[in-house]
Amino acid sequence: MDFVGLMLKRCVFSTAVLYGSLALFTSILHNVFLLYYVETFVSIYKIDKISFWVGETVFLIWNSLNDPLFGWLSDRAFLSSPQSGPPITTPEVVLKRLKSLSTNGPLFALSFLAFWVAWARPGLQFLLCLCLYDGFLTLVDLHHSALLADLAVSAADRTRLNFHCSVFSALGSFSVFLSYSFWDKEDFYSFRIFCVSLAAFSILGFFLVSRLLRHRFQKEVLHRQDEAQTLKELSVGHAPLTHPEKPVTIGQYLKQLSKHRNFMWFVSMNLIQVFHCHFNSNFFPLFLEHLLSDNISASTGSILLGISYIAPHLNNLYFLTLCQRYGVYQVIRWLFMLKLGLSVAMLLAGADHIYLLCIFIASNRVFTEGTCKLLKLVISDLVDEDFVVNRRQQAASALLFGMVNLLTKPGQTFAPLIGTWLLCVYTGYDIFEREPVKDSLVSVPDVASGLGKPPLRLGCFYMLVFVPITCALLQLASWSRFTLHGRKLQGIKTLRQGAQHGNLIDVKAI
Repeated sequence: MDFVGLMLKRCVFSTAVLYGSLALFTSILHNVFLLYYVETFVSIYKIDKISFWVGETVFLIWNSLNDPLFGWLSDRAFLSSPQSGPPITTPEVVLKRLKSLSTNGPLFALSFLAFWVAWARPGLQFLLCLCLYDGFLTLVDLHHSALLADLAVSAADRTRLNFHCSVFSALGSFSVFLSYSFWDKEDFYSFRIFCVSLAAFSILGFFLVSRLLRHRFQKEVLHRQDEAQTLKELSVGHAPLTHPEKPVTIGQYLKQLSKHRNFMWFVSMNLIQVFHCHFNSNFFPLFLEHLLSDNISASTGSILLGISYIAPHLNNLYFLTLCQRYGVYQVIRWLFMLKLGLSVAMLLAGADHIYLLCIFIASNRVFTEGTCKLLKLVISDLVDEDFVVNRRQQAASALLFGMVNLLTKPGQTFAPLIGTWLLCVYTGYDIFEREPVKDSLVSVPDVASGLGKPPLRLGCFYMLVFVPITCALLQLASWSRFTLHGRKLQGIKTLRQGAQHGNLIDVKAI
């Protein structure tokens, strides 16, 4: 018997563990991508400013459109009940998503490798690599996120699945620690070998885990089909909630979504969150270089960098226990208030307190990323509300995740564009030219501090504190209008569980 067959036969891992492990094979690659792709094209491939902005603009459009496009292609059959034939069951939906992961996971890993070898003009390679990478990342992320809503409805089961994702994502963040040892702009060969090793591990992982999960759920589908055939012969069964005369069109779906008030308020908040998360990722090396490099060693910088990527996942394990006790809504609100409080405190303390800066730079990323990890639970709750309010045959989880990304992913592109623009306007520092701009609003040393520091350091500090202050205030305003929590959320979950009784998978049982 071959190795894969032996694994299938003797698999003792729970569904939650296997589901969580898929996050490992994505995070080991995506963390390295976020940290180094801008620096690689700017410092090594020497991309020009126009090509960079054109690439980011096209990427913004593609990044926004591919989520709802792939979500619609995946879930359009779930928007209405068929007029004939048996309803689609949850195990069948899960198998469909696992098949997509088994194909697109390895392709995602291969697209990651395209960044680290110069094979075309910098501008063209930048554009093609971003679009190719994001396309496969979207397919992987959509179906993996949708499984969270498909595998469980109860808050406890979803928290359990998310818990395992956090554990494996934390393990995946160790690639950041290792990357710092291989990163060298003067000698790129070692870093390329490191990236190839990561991609090979990811390809193998996606292949094995998806096979294990598909083998498990194929048995579940066969059992359901036998049960459905028996019920059909006996003329017994539950009718779907509604019998529309024709399937729901994309226009009708968008109209339904536009009336979904909680969805709209969540998207407003999440757009800012996506922007802040990617702002931290894109400018973390810049903050280390210009705010701390003269005062800390390279090894300390490496540790700080690694902690900022690993701690959010470990911290999320604690946040999830708080969610079980106080609810996701309340925990997210507390995190926004904490972000605001820490940023104001750092602003008042100033840029000269090095150890406070270290703590703030790390904690800012930790709490911001920690918030992002909890938002999938909120989107899963929105899937439940959409299912109940619009009386769907099956929850269109991938499509709703895709629509959320359509409206929030622009923040990913705005982060480097707005950040580099603010830095250039305020300090005259252009990351493309590495020379001051004469017409800068501030072109003199920081006389106010009395230390004669260059304006670049002061500009980095103000960006570091004012961006989270602004984000936190806007997010608190949006989040206060979100009503899907407490008794209303419990009522929605009760209705969905009742509508799909007998059609859900017991995560603990398998």
